[in-house]
Amino acid sequence: MDQLVDRTIAALRAEHDVLAGLVRTLTDEQLAGPSGAAEWTVAQALSHLGSGAEIGRAPILRAAGEAVEAEENPTIWARWDASAPRAQAEGFVAHNGRWLETVEALTPEQRASLTVDLGFLPEPVPLVTALGMRLSEVANHSWDVRVGLDPDAGVDAGSAAVLVDLLAGPVGFMLSFLAKPAELANPVSLAVPGGGLVIEDAVTVVTHLDAPTATFDGPPEAFVRLLSGRLKAPYDKGVTVEGDVTLDELRRVFPGF
Repeated sequence: MDQLVDRTIAALRAEHDVLAGLVRTLTDEQLAGPSGAAEWTVAQALSHLGSGAEIGRAPILRAAGEAVEAEENPTIWARWDASAPRAQAEGFVAHNGRWLETVEALTPEQRASLTVDLGFLPEPVPLVTALGMRLSEVANHSWDVRVGLDPDAGVDAGSAAVLVDLLAGPVGFMLSFLAKPAELANPVSLAVPGGGLVIEDAVTVVTHLDAPTATFDGPPEAFVRLLSGRLKAPYDKGVTVEGDVTLDELRRVFPGF
C-alpha cells in the first residue's frame, strides 16, 4: 500500500506539472472556451480543481498534527466563482502547488499511517484513499481542460494505470456513487486493460477475470473515462466492446460527473 501512495503522489505531481505548463500558454479566449465538462469553461474546470485543492489541504495538515483554521467551503467556492478566468487559472496553479507540496513533504511513516477526515464521509479514511479520490478528480478534470483545446487528448496514461489499481482497492467504494448497475438487465463480466469490471447488483473493478462475458478493447485511459462518463462521441474513437453488452449500454451505467 505504501508503494500505491507514492505512485499516486507521483501521478498527481505529473498532472500538476502538465496543467501548470499549459496554463502559462492559454489566451483569455481559450480560458473562456468550452471544456470537456458540458457546463464549464476551461477556466471553470481549473477553478474547480483549485478550490478543491484549497479545501483539501487543511484536512491533510490536520491529519499530520497541525492546527489549521480554514474558511467554510461555501465561502471558498463563492470566492473562486467570482474570480475572473485568468485568476481562476492562476489560482489553480498556486493552490494545487501548495496542496502537492504538503503531501510530498509527508514522511514515509506518515504516508503509511495517517487517516484523513475529509468532512463528507462517515469516518476518516487512510491517506491512500484521500489521495486516490483526489487523483480521480484531477485526472478526469485535467482531461476536461485539455480536451477543450485538443479533441484527441486522453487521460494521462500514468494516472490511468494508478487509478485502475486504486479502483480495484482503496477507492473501489467510489463505484457505488459513479455507477447505475440497474441499467443492465443481466450481470456482465467485462475484460478491461489490466483486469476486469464486474457489474451485478454492485459494480467492482477486479485484477483478474476467469470467464469474461464481454471485452473492452481500448487503452486504460479510455476505461477510466468510461467510468467517469467521459467516453462519449466524438471522444470514443477506436474503442469497441464485444460480447453480451454494448458500449452504449455501459455508458448508461456510468453517466458521469
